[in-house]
Amino acid sequence: MKYNSIVIKVASLLISLHLVGCTTMERTIELWPKDNIPNQKETNIEEVHEQRDILRISKVQKPTLEVFLPENAKANGKAVLIFPGGGYGILAYDWEGTDVARFLADRGIAGIVVKYRLPSDETQTDKHNVPLIDAQRAIKMVRSRAGEWSINKNEIGIIGFSAGGHLASTLGTKYNNRVYESIDEIDKESARPDFMVLMYPVITMGQETHLGSRNNLLGKEPSEKMIQEYSSQFHINSETPPTYLVHAMDDEVVPVANSEYFHSMFNVKATAKSELYLFEKGGHGFGLAQDDPILRKWPINLIDWINSL
Repeated sequence: MKYNSIVIKVASLLISLHLVGCTTMERTIELWPKDNIPNQKETNIEEVHEQRDILRISKVQKPTLEVFLPENAKANGKAVLIFPGGGYGILAYDWEGTDVARFLADRGIAGIVVKYRLPSDETQTDKHNVPLIDAQRAIKMVRSRAGEWSINKNEIGIIGFSAGGHLASTLGTKYNNRVYESIDEIDKESARPDFMVLMYPVITMGQETHLGSRNNLLGKEPSEKMIQEYSSQFHINSETPPTYLVHAMDDEVVPVANSEYFHSMFNVKATAKSELYLFEKGGHGFGLAQDDPILRKWPINLIDWINSL
């Protein structure tokens, strides 16, 4: 019996040492308690995963956080929530999600992918609020688990790609908007990001928008009031967090004017700093761009910017 006890203790120690040496720790957490997801209808619709060149997820019914924590020796206490793009119709989940999370975790920053619900008349009421509902809940949940995950509550940022950039910019300018009723202690946390990164983002819902994103979020004939309400450049104020924008000038899907609108309005309204980086070529949806000798510089430059805050 004594011998068995020693073996168990040694095995436990080896397991602990193995976990400490791992480059990342991964876990998936549901955003909402079971049967208490705001603004959700009961249906038989199920989530769809389609793996081709990238993993496309649609019809999200149970939003989650997928958490990638850095190795203890590398961790710097910072975290970034990641909102993949996909025109509010799908989520480019690995290309603009888990790949980015692993990149961040390898550099000491917790990367947390938000699998948010996509607007749907079939499964939701007031569909235009649903992505923001999940985004607010996501950052509150990360703050509520900050101690457990060795994250500094005051160093939690967000990054969004394309339509995910629209959601990130909406969260960064509307973190105080009450879009759902509080349900637990998590909702007492702040939803304000400490910094924002907007990658080839949809910003305006006006003429220079990405029409697919606007149709999916607001419908095909939104009122002028709704267009104004969901054009993020109009909601920047003195409390909007510092922002880093990246766009390619030859983007034919989301015009570069979107980033320019946000950046120029930021300089007028905000007290923090906004930095806009434009690439001459790159098109749309380049992600980490690891195969492009020019574009691939943006993630490294971003790390320097985050660490300088």
